[in-house]
Amino acid sequence: MKVGLDNYSLFPLGLSPLDTLRWAVDHRADGVAFSGLAPEHRDALDGCALADLEAFAQDHGLYLEWGGGQHIPRDMTTWARKDLVAINRRAAEEAAALGVRVIRSCSGGLMRWNAEAPQTDTLLKDMATALCDQRAMLTDLGVVLAIETHFEFTSWELLRVFEMCEAEPDGWLGICLDTMNLLTMLEDPVSATRRLLPWVVSTHVKDGGVRLDATGLTTFTAPIGRGIVDLAAVIRLLSTLTWPVHLSIEDHGGSFHLPIFDPVFLSAFPDLTAAELARLVGWSQHATPSPLPREQWPQVCEARLADDLAALRVIVAAAGGRV
Repeated sequence: MKVGLDNYSLFPLGLSPLDTLRWAVDHRADGVAFSGLAPEHRDALDGCALADLEAFAQDHGLYLEWGGGQHIPRDMTTWARKDLVAINRRAAEEAAALGVRVIRSCSGGLMRWNAEAPQTDTLLKDMATALCDQRAMLTDLGVVLAIETHFEFTSWELLRVFEMCEAEPDGWLGICLDTMNLLTMLEDPVSATRRLLPWVVSTHVKDGGVRLDATGLTTFTAPIGRGIVDLAAVIRLLSTLTWPVHLSIEDHGGSFHLPIFDPVFLSAFPDLTAAELARLVGWSQHATPSPLPREQWPQVCEARLADDLAALRVIVAAAGGRV
């Protein structure tokens, strides 16, 4: 299994896409997943720039994955309806030009934390309708829209969307499995991976921790191998798939508060089982590093990502994968 990085981890450095690939080579990464680009780099992205990226990746044996896709047809601030066709077509055409199959899709937003947001069922229906309208375009361009396990929908909800879209695994829709974000959606990463496994086409490998206090749970990122996410178990599951899934590390600072003692908040997770919630609460007793404030990430991102790459290679080898 190839161990690489997601470019979001290095955003504070302001690297161009090509310089990100050079960083990957210098640090023995196997490839780069580009979740998205800074505006100045996106504006400069033309056919020549894409060709240079593809050529560099091929010359150095790097895998590439692309980003810029979205799946919720709403403005995530005003909740007004938004047309995603042009956004996703651009991402799909760029991916096709690069010879890349996977496009990461993320619309962003902590909807369940926002009382003004539409109901989750409304957003799921909107999403399914919008995605169905893009099936032919994505299929014709030979790409798969990989919906990230972000802070938008749970694994159960994403499976319902795939059913509404009448999609099949290894087709035009898939999952970008973010292993730590699952904690913030009150899911056990291994159980959620098992639920989503047939749909996983890409990853954001990220460790994390959980803390409990009188107001609820706090989830946060942790250096690879020093958190509570059972990455070895996740990797063993991914290794059973019949297509290659690259392990792209996405690390950053920050933490997320979950007011689990508020019944209104908890009711927004109707699929949550007592057993899975108890597991998360139990993990709060494990010793993990303290949460890293997001504003401190720029000072440590290079060193921590380099350590993450080395640690993940060890975990992959121990789990029976190939590095």
